[in-house]
Amino acid sequence: RDRTSPVMTSKERVLTTFARREADRVPINYSANADIDARLKAHFGLAPGDHAGLLGRLGVDFRGVGAPYTGPQLFEQIEGRHIDLWGIHRRWVEHPTGGYWDYCDFPLREADVDTVATWPMPDPDHYDYSQVAAHCRAQGEFAVHVGDPGLACIINTAGFLRGMEQALVDLLVDDEAGLLLVDRMLDQQYEVTRRVLAAAEGGVDFMWIGEDLGTQIGPLISHDIFTKHVRPRHQRFIDLAQEYGLPVMIHTCGSSSWAYDDYAEMGVGVVDTLQPEARDMAPAYLKERYGDRLAFHGCISTAGPVATGTVDETIADCEATLATMMPGGGYCFAPTHALQDNSPTENVVAMYETAWRAGRYG
Repeated sequence: RDRTSPVMTSKERVLTTFARREADRVPINYSANADIDARLKAHFGLAPGDHAGLLGRLGVDFRGVGAPYTGPQLFEQIEGRHIDLWGIHRRWVEHPTGGYWDYCDFPLREADVDTVATWPMPDPDHYDYSQVAAHCRAQGEFAVHVGDPGLACIINTAGFLRGMEQALVDLLVDDEAGLLLVDRMLDQQYEVTRRVLAAAEGGVDFMWIGEDLGTQIGPLISHDIFTKHVRPRHQRFIDLAQEYGLPVMIHTCGSSSWAYDDYAEMGVGVVDTLQPEARDMAPAYLKERYGDRLAFHGCISTAGPVATGTVDETIADCEATLATMMPGGGYCFAPTHALQDNSPTENVVAMYETAWRAGRYG
């Protein structure tokens, strides 16, 4: 059966938590690769396409809303590749527990300014905004977000077309072509997001943006580069959210707490991912250092016991994280990234059972 609460709606629960207050229980979120997602649906006796049913079984409090692209195809497909709206190339890579679409080719790696300036991008006019308000109303009991970890993302987004090394060099040397690519992509994202918010008629509860800022052992870029290139571009999206009175959650992979003081100052209220094995990302450190200014979403490592341990180890890890992060409110239970195909089904089920059982206040 679906898990519901007579105390708070999901929307109330999430917004209370984002305000760093204790709700009836911790909010719960979910993200997973295709193989483990299919196995979870089979475990619960759900149809392969019943995503809403799975979210209900897991007690997930979050839902997303957006506008589908309805414009022309911008790029021809190539055999052995999947090419998306932006011209980003992916190839299928199999591994012992499944497979995934990995980025490849990087067609703008050596592009000059003229090539970047004429690279086709989806026109904001070619999205269907007509059903946004209805979708928000249909999900009104949940916390509805616009955006995701890819919104406003600079390094990954440019890296998908330029290659990660070149994307980082672009920021380091102020490469004109690389920065033009970033700004063209972010301008498009900003305009689509602005139109979705306008069409939502108040039905959106928060904005979700992202930027991968850390390796496992330290920052991916210097604070000077962050201040010069990342902060002003993100501030624009945060200001847009604030025009609508919305909290902002930012996804930051790896050792990224070094940027949290900046983000709190900029108006971000929630930080996402929180890989506990990365430097300065342990739950106790985050709670002590930033808990008076930021709420948290994540902490359950997709490379930890849920992937490599037993059911009992998974339960113990989730219980320990909850015990650290719950006091005083401000914590949403979620995986640090998409749950991976190597996660045993029974571990993932135990993870969510633990959140439901041990994540209650009072």
